[in-house]
Amino acid sequence: MESARRITVTVIDDHPAIVAAVEHWYATAGTPIDVVASGPDVKAAWVPPGDSADVVVLDLQLSGGEPAYSDLRRLVDAGRQVIVYTMREDQQTALTCIDIGAFTFLTKSKGGEHLVPATIAAAENRAYTPPGLAGAFGTNTRSDRPQLSRRELDVLIEWFQSESKELVAKRLGIRTSTVSTYLDRVRIKYANAGRAARTKTNLVARAVEDGLIGLEDL
Repeated sequence: MESARRITVTVIDDHPAIVAAVEHWYATAGTPIDVVASGPDVKAAWVPPGDSADVVVLDLQLSGGEPAYSDLRRLVDAGRQVIVYTMREDQQTALTCIDIGAFTFLTKSKGGEHLVPATIAAAENRAYTPPGLAGAFGTNTRSDRPQLSRRELDVLIEWFQSESKELVAKRLGIRTSTVSTYLDRVRIKYANAGRAARTKTNLVARAVEDGLIGLEDL
């Protein structure tokens, strides 16, 4: 089913051919997606009409410089949904972007295979984990993963699989307020570990990254 409204995107990339390809993929997608702004630096995401786009597609290495982690952080801190779309394919870069709060991490080598569905998921605030990123999560051995109780994990998995907290409460036979309490505890544990997960999408990424859940649980 197509979305009721058109999804808007700002593309930050200093390669015109990449921007043209992205615009083509969106224009031919089943779901209406419009590139409302684009540019070779992040300024396009801060001024009209790019400042109100549903999703920002960000090339992490503009002009061949160092990874633009500071630009990514500013966008995330402002509440933007950011898809990192880059030539870099190393695990550490992917994990760093997710830790900062990127919606997801896509490599340009995959073309538009994942960009369109990831953009739709970002606009609808649904989790999207491409195979390459799942691989990075699966080999992550970081020591700062929070320790969740069995009940916290049960609630977390049910929430990932459900459309609402009310449905989670019904399935587990608990109050909706109790579901919220468990999820708040999980968020606090991640915040205390220095890895805040503000949105449901970020929390899914953290949980998969730490091996708390598998893709089969989603």
